[in-house]
Amino acid sequence: MDFYYHPGSAPCRSVMMTAKALGVDLNLKFVNVLEGEQLKPEFVQLNPQHTIPTLVDNGFIIWESRAIMIYLVEKYGKDDHSLYPADPQKRAVINQRLYFDMGSMFESFYQAIFPQIRDKTPANPEAMLKVDKAFGLLNTFLEEDDFVAGASLTVADIAILSSVSTFEVVDYDISQYPNVAKWYEKAKEVTPGWEENWEGVVLLKKFMQSNRQ
Repeated sequence: MDFYYHPGSAPCRSVMMTAKALGVDLNLKFVNVLEGEQLKPEFVQLNPQHTIPTLVDNGFIIWESRAIMIYLVEKYGKDDHSLYPADPQKRAVINQRLYFDMGSMFESFYQAIFPQIRDKTPANPEAMLKVDKAFGLLNTFLEEDDFVAGASLTVADIAILSSVSTFEVVDYDISQYPNVAKWYEKAKEVTPGWEENWEGVVLLKKFMQSNRQ
């Protein structure tokens, strides 16, 4: 299956880690969003929202990373649905955490950190407060469980792991949230594809540093 992506994108990397966990091979198709390749007619025809990641599985086209992650687990998870259990209450918690990642954690990165990368602008204090709030909430979620949605690794951990790791491009101090810091170290150890995820973070950090010169 074809996977349109950029390694600097946390949502793209979350799908790649999910695929790795499932043993699914992705045919990686690099999209240079900084050069506007996502606006080319052939890509817009695939995805009218011209966003990455975008997955094409035997003619079926789906975008939005969290939707792709769930699709992959439900179609290719075989008998092991531990990443997205069938129990409605467990799924509800996982879904809530996925929406938290989309609306709070990753959104705070996009608002506070991405402008620093793209436009070389200083951090916006109000936007950084939203980052702190997101990390504070995640710290609360992890008060009783080892993982963000229960006792074991799920797609919610993978999505949030890709987002949290991306904050390292600005050396954000994760240690001030002890529950998050503990989970982060554990998640890095047990999540398949972490090395590829980290390569994307390093690439983004190098781009940010070169853009400042």
